[in-house]
Amino acid sequence: MKRFLVLAAAASLLSGGCGTQVTGTATTSSPSAPRIPSDGAPAVTKPITATATVEAEPCSAIPAAEIEAIGGKVKRTRVDDLTMGNACAWVFQEAPNTLSAGLVTGNKDGLSALYAQNATGGLTTFKPVDPVDGYPAVIYANGGEGKGNCTLAVGVRDDLVYTVIPRLTDHHPSYPDPCGMATKVAAAAIWNLVGA
Repeated sequence: MKRFLVLAAAASLLSGGCGTQVTGTATTSSPSAPRIPSDGAPAVTKPITATATVEAEPCSAIPAAEIEAIGGKVKRTRVDDLTMGNACAWVFQEAPNTLSAGLVTGNKDGLSALYAQNATGGLTTFKPVDPVDGYPAVIYANGGEGKGNCTLAVGVRDDLVYTVIPRLTDHHPSYPDPCGMATKVAAAAIWNLVGA
């Protein structure tokens, strides 16, 4: 769970620290263009606005039966209250396999934060992938890559991502393709969020 926090926090902090201070008299002009998406990030064309329930209760994004169909028998779940947003952690019966997912509410720049961090060389992995049910997605990391690991961020709005992080051992059936598992989990969450 610390990894979820560190990766999400890094993405948010880097995107907000590059402003230029200007002194002088303010003038009124036409409204400026939207700040995001930026840095080459794709726009979210069908933003999901009904996210409050999942923000507060991240495990409600995906019914337990769907998680078990994707990842196997769940031993327990917990909500991790992180500074960047609440995440649901599913601990599978076959330990120590885990899955963490949630809306990263502390990152107000959505996928643009990751594109900006990548542009400055702040990520060790950055791979835009096929959209998940029409929503743009990126696989990324800042160290910690390895077999059985994946971090997938899906833009559900220009200012909000849903992040899925499986951490699997070689005993788990999805060990060879953790990002495939993450994509299935993200698709299930999006399906439920769109229907909310």
